[in-house]
Amino acid sequence: MSPEVTVTVRLVRSFEYRNFRPVVYHGVDLEQTAQQFLDYLKKDIAVRDGLPPPFRKYMYDTMKIIHQAHGAKTNELVVGLEDDDKLILRSGQTLREAGVGEI
Repeated sequence: MSPEVTVTVRLVRSFEYRNFRPVVYHGVDLEQTAQQFLDYLKKDIAVRDGLPPPFRKYMYDTMKIIHQAHGAKTNELVVGLEDDDKLILRSGQTLREAGVGEI
C-alpha cells in the first residue's frame, strides 16, 4: 500500500486578475497517474460545495507543482512562471514520479 498525502490544488481561473481558489485533498495516492488525478479533480470540482460556479464549470487542463512543503516558495501571487518543463505534471507519470512528494 502506498502512503497517502495531503495536496493543496490551486484552481486558477485568471492569471491577469489573479483569480484562484485553493482546494485541499487529503489521502491522495501518489501511485496514481497525473491524468487519473486530474480526471478525479474535474469530477470533484464540478460538484464541490463552496466553489462559485465559474470555478466549477471551468475546463482545467494542466497541473503544475508550485512548491513542496518546507521548500522554497515562489514570489508569484498565482503560480510561478519558471521551470515549466520540470514542474508541469505529465499525464503518464505517477504523482510520485512527477515530484509530488511526502515530507
